[in-house]
Amino acid sequence: MKIKEIRPILLSCPYSDIYKNFEVIKHLNSGYKTIGLVEIKLENGVTGYGEGYLAVFAPKVFTEIVNLISPSLIGEDCNNSKKLIKKIRLITGYWSYQGAAQHVISAIDIAIFDCVAQIQEIPLYKLLNKNSKNSIELYGSGGDSISPEFIDEEFNYLESLGISNFKIRARRSDIYKSRYVLKKGKSKGVKIAIDMTQNLSIPGNTVNEVIEFFSKIQDQIHYDLLFMEEVFGIEGLDNYANLKNKLSVKLAGGEIVTNTYDMKCRIDKHLYDIVQPDATVIGGISAVNEIFNLCNNKKSDVYVHTWGGPVSMLANYHVAIANEGKMAEWPMPKYHIRNELVKNPWKILNGKLIISDQPGLGIYLTNEIENKYKFRENSCYNCIGDNSKLIDDKIWRHIEN
Repeated sequence: MKIKEIRPILLSCPYSDIYKNFEVIKHLNSGYKTIGLVEIKLENGVTGYGEGYLAVFAPKVFTEIVNLISPSLIGEDCNNSKKLIKKIRLITGYWSYQGAAQHVISAIDIAIFDCVAQIQEIPLYKLLNKNSKNSIELYGSGGDSISPEFIDEEFNYLESLGISNFKIRARRSDIYKSRYVLKKGKSKGVKIAIDMTQNLSIPGNTVNEVIEFFSKIQDQIHYDLLFMEEVFGIEGLDNYANLKNKLSVKLAGGEIVTNTYDMKCRIDKHLYDIVQPDATVIGGISAVNEIFNLCNNKKSDVYVHTWGGPVSMLANYHVAIANEGKMAEWPMPKYHIRNELVKNPWKILNGKLIISDQPGLGIYLTNEIENKYKFRENSCYNCIGDNSKLIDDKIWRHIEN
């Protein structure tokens, strides 16, 4: 069970469609998206994988932090994950208690769990809960298409999987687009959630701006949303309490929180009705497991966030299934690497993900895959984005009128 080698890996893969997807047009104009993996090899030959979301934005920062931490873990017993994570936190705590290093801790934690589950020859969710079921309901996560034609394609895709929950991305100006989706959802019996994408915003929406947006999209439709996500920017935490008294919709958030202490504070204040931790951000399997326990005590729902590669997805699904989570995010944009790294094909039946009984996470990485998806320097996510390519609401307004 002793760790023999730790290696950071960067892989870049074509992502979504640069002509259809607003996020790609504005933030990923290379058309590629990068994932950052940590590979842990044990002396007995077992290899585990973890993922840290940091590599999407700062890939070389990710690899450098992995390389900084790795020497302190070589020779350590993989079975004692709590000791290992404590050691890493001592290395990084002073200069990165929040943020970048936490993503790397997440990746290492996930890789350790992958190793331990493989050694015991059981899927990771069974390691966490031997009595666990093997499925979870999904909501489709996309809705950043630039035209009704492409939104309709997304509805058809979800219908083919039996998924009846659809989260779209809508900025404050996307009134007509939101109305179009709500009407379409209502006619098809699909529940709609809206992500206002304020996780990158400084400053973010005000309370009155969110209320005005909600009022306008509901005009003449009166459709009960599944939830609204990330309605305020990273400096707008105090706004949640004010909004809850003025808006009758469930509020979701938490994907940007990078440690369990901060998330616990938000849970204690009941900022979110639906808590959305991400194992690749908040500290790995250990942290999300802890969040589920905290939310059970507070009677809050947990819908895991996952917007990375296959390791991210599987890590979040395993821990959510082990904790009997009600729902999880299914990323809809095309990203072929999500399929090529899994040992067994994804299986979705009647809107539920059926998890494989493959030992560990179920990840498969070869030299051929690494060569196929070599890291590209221009594949970083640009948080500021290209504002010259903003898309206005005219096409949606024309459809409504």
